[in-house]
Amino acid sequence: MGFITKTNAGTYRANWRDETGRQRAKTFRTKKEASAFLTEVGAALNRGTYIDPHAGKRKFGQYAVTWMRSRNHERTTVARDDSIMRTHVLPRWEAVALGKIDHTSVQTWVTELGKRLSPASVAECHRLLSAVLKTAVRDRIIGTNPAEGVRLPKRRRKAGDDRIISREEFGVLLGHVPERYRALVALAAGCGLRWGEASGLRWDAVDLGAGTLRVVRVAVEVGGHVTSKPYPKSKAGRREVPLPQFVVELLTAHREAYRPGPLGDVFTNSAGGPLRRTLFRSRVWRPALVRAGLLGSVLETEAGQFLAVWRDKEGAEHSKEFPTEREAVALVAKNASDGLRFHDLRHCYATWLISDRVPVNDVARLVGHEQISTTLNLYTHGTEERYGRARAVFADFSLTPAPDRPQEPDTVSAADLDREEDDS
Repeated sequence: MGFITKTNAGTYRANWRDETGRQRAKTFRTKKEASAFLTEVGAALNRGTYIDPHAGKRKFGQYAVTWMRSRNHERTTVARDDSIMRTHVLPRWEAVALGKIDHTSVQTWVTELGKRLSPASVAECHRLLSAVLKTAVRDRIIGTNPAEGVRLPKRRRKAGDDRIISREEFGVLLGHVPERYRALVALAAGCGLRWGEASGLRWDAVDLGAGTLRVVRVAVEVGGHVTSKPYPKSKAGRREVPLPQFVVELLTAHREAYRPGPLGDVFTNSAGGPLRRTLFRSRVWRPALVRAGLLGSVLETEAGQFLAVWRDKEGAEHSKEFPTEREAVALVAKNASDGLRFHDLRHCYATWLISDRVPVNDVARLVGHEQISTTLNLYTHGTEERYGRARAVFADFSLTPAPDRPQEPDTVSAADLDREEDDS
């Protein structure tokens, strides 16, 4: 299988041929080490698990670039992963040889990331690193994936994670959304549509007479450029959704007031172009939350000024006065922490349906989930009604025993029944 030669420097060179027949060599300090190595190489070649010991010298950055180019994922996925790889993964591993990456160094890196990034972001960084190393194992560049078994920071729920509002609060919010975008917001809360499904909706998929719409395409935004994808997120995402009456009314009014886009798009910006999610969030969504009292507050003072009040990520309260309400609202919308997200209206939709006892399998189909567990785990949250229901279970329970009632004369006791059975 191979042979050993002694070098002029007094070391021992193990020589062998790989699975392609190419001559290979590696130098060792002792003949015993070289012999043991050749035995391992021979066994690996026989099992078909041979890995070139020199392949691991390839730099992670070079291999990662090739790996990124080889994928055929959706544009949004590729753009997201490119950003994570460039910002967090490559700065640490780009110049490191694949064979030099070990489990301890990966665990140390993950722990350091956890001090400055959210658990979800750390998990994404680890996912990308592990995916590259897993492919390197399949390409027989390294023997094992050192990212496997790494302990990730736990995703602990915080007080503000359950961003669910009542239907009454949604009604108030809807009244503060600019008229041009009111039907768009209604589709998220009244039909459970995702942003891309709602913003990419075209009139050919809407039947106002029947009160239904079909989700058959979505809008995709990458790098500020919006395109239409002719299929939804998943197979289950292609669905028909009933339109509540208030959504029908808002869509009808919207069609009469605003011209459709070039391809029949229901929603466009003021210039007639496609909606961009980032601009909608900063210019429409968050200001509407402030005006509805769902994010910070703006109060008019006795002097005719407008006091903007908000809290930052650390919970510290800030305030500042402005001569106009618009300026105060804009500042709170920009600086206030958390707040209801547009996607949270989809959570609200599923929660409202299940709270009104709509079967969860029906809810899963309406929101476009392939698995019912996804609906239960991600898109349903408790409501305050659960407190009343929980109390009602124990409404008739009391620690004070009911007073004994006198036994009726003609009542037969258990002891009497026992005696009668013995006599018989």
